[in-house]
Parts: sequence; C-alpha cells; structure tokens
Amino acid sequence: MNTVLRQADQIRPVADRIGSDEEAIATARRLAAQFAVRAAERDSDRLLPFAELDLLAQSGLLAVTVPAQYGGLDVSNAVLAEITAILSQADGSIGQIPQNHFYILEALRTDGSEEQQRYFFSRVLAGDRFANALSERGTKTAGHYNTRIAREGPGYRINGCKFYSTGVLFADWITVFALDEEDRLTMAFVPKGTEGVEIVDDWDGFGQRTTGSGTTILNNVYVSADSVVFHHRGFERPTTIGSVGQIIHAGVDLGIARAAFAETLDFVRTKSRPWMDSGLDRASDDPLTIAKVGQIAIRLEAATALVERAGHKVDAAQVETTEQKVVEATLAVAAAKVLTTEVALEASNTLFELAGTSSVQIGLNLDRHWRNARTHTLHDPVRWKYHVVGNYHLNGVTPPRNGAL
Repeated sequence: MNTVLRQADQIRPVADRIGSDEEAIATARRLAAQFAVRAAERDSDRLLPFAELDLLAQSGLLAVTVPAQYGGLDVSNAVLAEITAILSQADGSIGQIPQNHFYILEALRTDGSEEQQRYFFSRVLAGDRFANALSERGTKTAGHYNTRIAREGPGYRINGCKFYSTGVLFADWITVFALDEEDRLTMAFVPKGTEGVEIVDDWDGFGQRTTGSGTTILNNVYVSADSVVFHHRGFERPTTIGSVGQIIHAGVDLGIARAAFAETLDFVRTKSRPWMDSGLDRASDDPLTIAKVGQIAIRLEAATALVERAGHKVDAAQVETTEQKVVEATLAVAAAKVLTTEVALEASNTLFELAGTSSVQIGLNLDRHWRNARTHTLHDPVRWKYHVVGNYHLNGVTPPRNGAL
C-alpha cells in the first residue's frame, strides 16, 4: 500500500557553517563513512534515510553553493561534484537526493529577485532542504508539463500531479515546476505541509531505491506571488543552470563507479578463486584480472579529471556568463556526464565479471551498485550528448538551452 505523507512542524538546530573547500570535502568524507555502514541494508530493506538527511542538512553541506554576498561559501562546482561523488560512493541514493536542491539554488541565483534570494538563501544557511516536483507522466516529452499555475488574487493556485519528486519526503520546501497562463515555465516554492499537497511514497524503481522519488499531488495549492520564480528566463539567455544540475549527476555516477570498483578490489583480494587453468594460487595474481582492474582504474582517473575540469569551466561561466563561456561549460559537462555514465555501468558490470559466481548472493547485495548505476544513468539519454558535442564541433550548432545540458 502506498503511504501518503504530510509535513509536521519541526524544531531543529541551525545548520553548521562550512568555511572552506577543504572543510567541505572533509565534512563529506566524515558523513560518507557514517552513511556507508548501513547503505546495503537501507537498499535491501528500503529503509528511507531520514536520519542521514538530517545529518547532511545539519553539517552545512547543503549550503555550500549559497553565494558569498548572502553569507555562503560559493564553493567551486568542481568541489560540489566531488562532494557528490564522495556521498554517492557511500550510498548512491543519498548522493542523488540533494541534486535537485542544488539545481534549485542555481536557478534561484540566476533568476530569483533580490528579495527571493535573500530569503531563500538564508533558509538554506539555516538548514532547510529543497526538493523538486518536476517530471510528469503522460506528456509528449520529459520537457513538457500539464501542471498549471494560475493567478488568484495576490498569489497563485497550482494544480497537477508529479510522478518523479526526488527528495520530497525529506525536504522542507517543495519546488513545483508549472506552466502559467502564457505557457511559461515557473518555479514555485511551496512549504511542505501546505494545504492541498499530498506526497505519496510510491517510488518502486529497482535502483536508487531510497531517494524518495515518489508522486506529488497538487490540488488547488496556494502560493504567494513572492515565492514564484519565472524559470523560463533561465533558458532564454546563456546561463549555467543546466551545467550545474548535470555536473552533480556526473558526480553521482562517478561515486557509484568508485563504490563498485572498491567492492571489486576487496572481493577479488579476499574471496575470489583463481581460474583452474591459470596455474595461480590467488585470483588477484591473474594477469587478465589485473589488466581489467587497471582498465577500470584508468577510466576512473579520466572521469575524475574530466569532472574536475568541467567544474572549473562552470565556475568560469558563472563569473563571466557569456555565450562562449556557457557553451564551453556545457560541452565540458556533457563530456564528463558521458564518461561517468559509461564508467559507472562498466565498473558495476566488471564487479561480477571478476568477482565470480559467489558475488551474486542476495545477502551481499552487491547488485545495488549496478542497479543504482543503471537507474541513475537513465535521467537523460547520453546518446544525445554525443550528438550535441558532435554537432557543435562539426556544424557549429550551439547546444540547446535546457536543464539536461
């Protein structure tokens, strides 16, 4: 039976403040060590990580992209991607949950009013969490919406149904994407618990099982005018909204790949047997196994470097938001997303290829890495990223402006 959840009032301490990139990385590693302990159990039993998300919010990591003028760290996008990878290596679901939070903050930085930025960034610094109500079923494409927002008095009313709402179960604010009367895309900040909001815990994907990516029903939900951002503006001119969202996705895939690789090394060293024709005493001495491990290790190094380079390209485009800088960031992030997608799938497949039949035991739950990789890499088709990059270099066609690039 599906569970319908509504928000209760909460009292919690103000989040910590992180003062440097190094502190942000160290904080992510500390939390990752805690999150990894029960990651397999949470996945197999679908135990939602409410306590873990509380720790994440309290740590201050969810505020690291708040601009400096509003009291934040304004961390490099390369560091943001690495933080994501660190958390995702520990638990792929936990690493994915804040992706929409950071995307929303970038959209707010780009198109929010001064008053909106001042208020919502202060809420993030205090520890509030944002999640999305974005994707829908039954539309022509993933970029089309049936959810509507219409003027009513001094505010708006929202009606619709969202199928994928990653992180909403754990959030304080639901950011609803809806079309206004002129078919312009808006982004409305709705406190969870608002009358007319129903959150249904019905996500049943075989991977990323504890992201809370269920259904959000919006039945005549009222939102004040000062909580609505005209999101369409972010795609009418060059911005880094899509690049920020996508490099976080790349970080998730990179972390999942690292997790699968670490499991491979441990299993081959301690449990796998050498092939009977090898004449060896240890599986880890098999030259074919060694070569395959080396291949994955090299691709992981390349993916890490490409993500870092792409992050710095996004940084440059945020500072100088010209058409050329944004295109450079878009292409670099697309390349990083392609490589992290491929290495996540390859590393999680190689785990079983090298570890052998005993690695498929249900109790080990090693298949969660492949399930997480296969599920997360479906967010957008990588084949179209090849097309975008190739079309730019061959024909000079500027990449389209959307949240998937």
